[in-house]
Amino acid sequence: MIMAGGKGERLMPLTAVRSKPAVPFGGKYRIIDFVLSNMLNSGITANYVLVQYRSQSLIEHVRESWSIAGRLKDQFITVVPPQMRARGGWYEGTADAVYHNINLIADFRPDVVAIFGADHIFRMDISQMIQFHRECGSDVTVAALPVPIEQSSQFGILEVDAEDRLIGFEEKPAGAKAMPGRPTMALSSMGNYIFDTSLLLRTLERDAARPGTHDFGRNIIPDLLGGRKVYAYDFVRNEVPGLRRHEERGYWRDVGTLDAYWRSNMDLLGEAPLFDLRNDEWPIVSAGYEGPMASIVRTYVDHSMIGQGSHIVDAEIRRSVIGRGVQIEPGARLEECVIMDGVRIGAHARLHRVIADRFSSIPAESEIGFQESSLLPGCHLSPTGLVIIPRDTKVPMNLMHSVS
Repeated sequence: MIMAGGKGERLMPLTAVRSKPAVPFGGKYRIIDFVLSNMLNSGITANYVLVQYRSQSLIEHVRESWSIAGRLKDQFITVVPPQMRARGGWYEGTADAVYHNINLIADFRPDVVAIFGADHIFRMDISQMIQFHRECGSDVTVAALPVPIEQSSQFGILEVDAEDRLIGFEEKPAGAKAMPGRPTMALSSMGNYIFDTSLLLRTLERDAARPGTHDFGRNIIPDLLGGRKVYAYDFVRNEVPGLRRHEERGYWRDVGTLDAYWRSNMDLLGEAPLFDLRNDEWPIVSAGYEGPMASIVRTYVDHSMIGQGSHIVDAEIRRSVIGRGVQIEPGARLEECVIMDGVRIGAHARLHRVIADRFSSIPAESEIGFQESSLLPGCHLSPTGLVIIPRDTKVPMNLMHSVS
């Protein structure tokens, strides 16, 4: 069960026209491609994608990119909009979303159910987490990631014993308890779970009958502590084939803010990226593109990625992710930018730390991302000064000097 209904309010304006899992990432992907690739690479071929908020873009992407249906009934990726089967309303939380679709689980009759979010950038062999779940005799297993204890107020923190069994849970505590034997680290929940099916069905029925937020992290997991075997699976132990030495072990990013989204895109770049997309043994899959190869003419490019079909002439590009079908005219200079598909950048434009959403247009001579970029109408400024140009925005030519 892939939880893909995220509103992504902190990613506005990138989520103004799409849900968070449908946001483009890394030049050719959508955020949801990472969890779906992990599922298929792990041998998990029966996947329901639960959508809700502004889901059309996501539905189209899954339809075009993720058709694995064959003659076997247990091989599918099916998008499931809210069915209004339970209380007749929209999903009220992550547990409520699964409860609305409890009939799908009952009909399929699996031994275990994996419940994963669709808005994280990571590689994971989920079959290893399932193996850990079975070896421990666990009823519920929570994917967990060690974080520096001073950052614990940003996460849901798990308290475990020496056997990795959960004995406590706190949501964003001011002072977290350290991991056993690791006094500088706390164990954070990644919001991904393995449930024994029978327990999951009973728990969802019980949770639906009482008021609350109907959330796995806030309600379901804390309620099961003590009476059930709930274990934490340390994500850093996960062994992904083809991982290179220079990559960050246990790389996992919640790209829930504009700055986190930008930083994770930057992590893809360079000779030794923290997250290397060039892994034939554990590929990240996405939609195809029916366009020519990128065309680069008299252009300086360093620590960057250039998407298929882009045409760049006499430009300078440093530490940037350039999507597909982008046109960059002579004299343009880009640094630390994320440029999505179909963007047009005029001659002698200068861009620094800019995120340009799909099909936006930036006129010649513009200077964006330097001093007073907040003056750009219709654009957004992140807390660290990133300039975000929304989809289909045409930056006015008469403002190009006022933002330099």
